[in-house]
Amino acid sequence: MSKMHKREVISLEIEGDIRFSEVDSMNVVWHGNYLKYFEDAREAFGIHYGMAYIDIYNSGFLTPIVKSEIEHKFPLKYGDKFRTKIALVKTIAAKIVYEYEILNVTTGKISAVGKTIQVFIDNQGELQLVSPRFYKEWFNRIQWEKE
Repeated sequence: MSKMHKREVISLEIEGDIRFSEVDSMNVVWHGNYLKYFEDAREAFGIHYGMAYIDIYNSGFLTPIVKSEIEHKFPLKYGDKFRTKIALVKTIAAKIVYEYEILNVTTGKISAVGKTIQVFIDNQGELQLVSPRFYKEWFNRIQWEKE
């Protein structure tokens, strides 16, 4: 996670094991699976902090990803253990910005870093230019950490 300037985040770490179905013929995790690891982290984050996907959906909104970035550093391999750190970056814009760091616990090396941006759309598919009220209320209750 970038330390270039002071900002506020909330974060969570989850762990996993690399399964055989996630590696390619060279015994390394196929690059597309990193997006799945980001998704797993977002889902765990939402459940942990009380803003799960179903909560957003039940409030009449969806949050599609409009941008994703991954920088691959060192490969994960079959049998490795890994830890994904996810951080929600505080922003006043009507979007959700997450940053990720995947650490290979087995080797101690960072495997990947990344970022996703999600926006709010209502049930009619209309982009929301202001964060929905339910999200603002949740957002304002969070204990943000200075980084």
